[in-house]
Amino acid sequence: MNNELVSAVEVFGGSEELGVAVAELMVAEIRRDPEAVVGLATGSSPVAAYSAWGEMARAEGLDQSRVRGFALDEYIGIDPSHPESFHAVVAREAIGLAGLVPSQVRVPQAASFSETAAAGAEYEEAIRAAGGIGVQILGIGRNGHLAFNEPGSDPDSRTRGVTLTAETRSDNARFFDSVDEVPEYAITQGLGTIFEARELLVIATGGAKAAAVAAAIQGPETLDVPASLLRRHPRVRWFLDEAAAAELDRDRL
Repeated sequence: MNNELVSAVEVFGGSEELGVAVAELMVAEIRRDPEAVVGLATGSSPVAAYSAWGEMARAEGLDQSRVRGFALDEYIGIDPSHPESFHAVVAREAIGLAGLVPSQVRVPQAASFSETAAAGAEYEEAIRAAGGIGVQILGIGRNGHLAFNEPGSDPDSRTRGVTLTAETRSDNARFFDSVDEVPEYAITQGLGTIFEARELLVIATGGAKAAAVAAAIQGPETLDVPASLLRRHPRVRWFLDEAAAAELDRDRL
């Protein structure tokens, strides 16, 4: 990927078509740089992209053995072997579907909130040592959060421990037996960390994300909608399905 300024919003008919578009960019990045450093989001929105990425890589015999990956976040205190830990999700999707090498992919981790300062500093140093993230895949929460940077997060924040809002825990309850099982705390890359990536690919699917997408792209820039701060970045691409784009004013895109 070259260095021209890019800020684009693309709307697709479905998740499969969207996933192929994202995958084409990721495969091109790795073809350009076999030691690419990529940022990995979890959640349902990127799954089609990871699947298409892996299919493309296998079809052309792309060597991904030297690709480094850094996940955005993880719940605090959850066992990495828990099926809904982000360690497990990344293993199923970014590693299992996209075809990355397990030893080359890192996920932040802290057993307790008191460990997050040290764990966050160590994660930041690991990203720096890798040369920084080239392309970061992102999702967006219903309240406009990025990773686990909830409304009000400092734009210059680094990897740290955070308290999850009731809305975020409710949204994530679908992955657990009940909302009571969703952890209250997490460790997350900060907005400042995320915005240092060279290029940001934001994926949003489904009508539940439509209001947040519209606020982020066409609403006022505000800390109340962390994703609205994405417009400060010179290279952001939005990948939306029709449902997620439903509240956008298409004439203003």
